[in-house]
Amino acid sequence: MASTEKSALPGSPMSIQNLIRNCLAILLCLLALAPRAADAQSREYQVKAAFLFNFAQFVEWPADTYAATNAPFSIGILGDDPFGTALDETVRGETIGSHKLVIQRSQQIAELAGCQMIFISKSEKKHIAEILSALDSRPVLTVSEFEGFARSGGDINFYLEGTKVRFEINPAAAQNDHLKFSSQLLSVGKIVSTVKEAP
Repeated sequence: MASTEKSALPGSPMSIQNLIRNCLAILLCLLALAPRAADAQSREYQVKAAFLFNFAQFVEWPADTYAATNAPFSIGILGDDPFGTALDETVRGETIGSHKLVIQRSQQIAELAGCQMIFISKSEKKHIAEILSALDSRPVLTVSEFEGFARSGGDINFYLEGTKVRFEINPAAAQNDHLKFSSQLLSVGKIVSTVKEAP
């Protein structure tokens, strides 16, 4: 006895409906995943913003760092800003001693030379030797987040261990910049040293 069921042939209404349903299911999955990825990145930079604030409290700058006793403590962001509003929200209303925390942003290192701390974006990776040279021996804490930064002479470098934010510290680079890390900070960071490039 012949089956009364109709097979879904290409181009038939049934196969088109199935295709639409499948596409909608895939779209819904993608929409569900996108916010999670964005949220994960947002959380990562909230953590990094909190770290920057804490670095300011656990690093000692020279006594003559500030032009005046009420001068602000400036955190510069060089290049593309990955923090969104996270860093501004973290430091809003905060002080380091008598110094109010402020955020400065620029694409030019010369415009941030007066900052006490500079976060160097991954967008500036190709220019890192030039940037560090411009800041050499100045009391500026340099922080970044790309592989090899601390070993290139940067002071602190973020890296991910699974989903956790960790950081490397280069004490010799900081000493060259007339900065002193607290023992508490040294105890929680991974200590690295500058690797000289072969001539």
